Amino acid sequence: MRITRTGGGHGRSAAVVTTTVLTASALLLTGCSSGDDSDTADANGNITLTLADYGQFGYKEAGLFAKYHELHPNITVKEETTANEQDYYPKLLQQLNTGSGLGDVTGIEVGRIKEVVDTQAAKFTDLSKAIKVDDWVSWKEKQATAKDGTVIGAGTDIGPMSLCYRKDLFEKAGLPTDREAVAKAVAGGWEDYLKLGEQYKKKAPSGTYFMDSASAMYNGVVSSSAQQYYDADGKANYKDSPSVQQGWNLAAEAADKKLTQGLPQFTDAWNAALRKGSVATVACPAWMAGQISTNSGDAYKGKWDISRAPGSTAANWGGSFLTVPKSGKHVKEATELVKWLTAPEQQAAVFKAIGVFPSNKGAYELADVKDAKLPYFNDAPIGQIYAEEAKTIPEAVLGPKDGVIKDTISTQINNMEQRGTKPADAWKAATETIDKALG
Repeated sequence: MRITRTGGGHGRSAAVVTTTVLTASALLLTGCSSGDDSDTADANGNITLTLADYGQFGYKEAGLFAKYHELHPNITVKEETTANEQDYYPKLLQQLNTGSGLGDVTGIEVGRIKEVVDTQAAKFTDLSKAIKVDDWVSWKEKQATAKDGTVIGAGTDIGPMSLCYRKDLFEKAGLPTDREAVAKAVAGGWEDYLKLGEQYKKKAPSGTYFMDSASAMYNGVVSSSAQQYYDADGKANYKDSPSVQQGWNLAAEAADKKLTQGLPQFTDAWNAALRKGSVATVACPAWMAGQISTNSGDAYKGKWDISRAPGSTAANWGGSFLTVPKSGKHVKEATELVKWLTAPEQQAAVFKAIGVFPSNKGAYELADVKDAKLPYFNDAPIGQIYAEEAKTIPEAVLGPKDGVIKDTISTQINNMEQRGTKPADAWKAATETIDKALG
């Protein structure tokens, strides 16, 4: 999942973290040179690098393109952004197949990286010598590593899972409001989360629901497991996956017990529910805080808080990679740009600007991450919360159709919530659609 850019960053001030400000020297610490090569340039040696991405990567908002131009006066970075990744990815595949239209740097969503690694790796530059793979959380760069050891992508952000909740609604429902007490209440896992939801429902303020979407909870359950939709041999085994079965059963229970408002996330109805204040909890990867604060608005500032995710292992929901297609005219310069954008200082700057959490471990000790708090969420110490959650994220087995499987199951969970579809019928519809997609 990638945050959808809202007006070039407008309306996001509520989500900005507060920290100690990075010094200019810290921001400029990495990669201040770009060697000349035989790539084409204009008469004055100036070149433009195109970075193709989707949603909101945060580089513009953090001022990094302008900063890179200051460091490299002969290089201008032009960002070409597609609002939705679902539109971006088919276009990227078409460009890879035709060999034209690609950016010098291209973003790839984590849900797509396995398919690209398995089928398109030869078309991308090996970054293993440009970046230090061990600087990233261990499982992140493995996701972008081909069988021959080439690394086609440098990790940008990750989405360690937390739990966002409305303190005021919890208090009215007689539930604990302190973030440590909330974490303790769901420490046993997502089953405990549903139990907490049943307690909430007994005294729930009129017109409110414990969670926004059972499909979001489902994704949290599955994403906190090493075995999700594929086995270690690369075979799709979603029908027999324990995490899928657990997530599906919990989602069906939540729908049956009316613990959810049944709103697919990021829809107009979901936005409106946050604005009206009818949702008490949201499964909350790092980037979600910005979505909540933007849509909830000033009326609910300080009423939201953030606690650790249910269970002892955290989920990772989202995250992307920057890649360098071999067909580009400026491969060397593009590689240097990727190295710089994914270095700790720049990842920390992006985190401060839009709240997406770094995958480069070196950023965790920088003040803009370590000391980060979210004023909108009752000054929740998100730098500490997310860093701790990141340590417990399992190394998941990815498959080429992870995104298709997850989206199809989520659609059928929405049908259980909104249309009252019976779980058996919803599961049958999901598996039939998925099996056709798998071929």
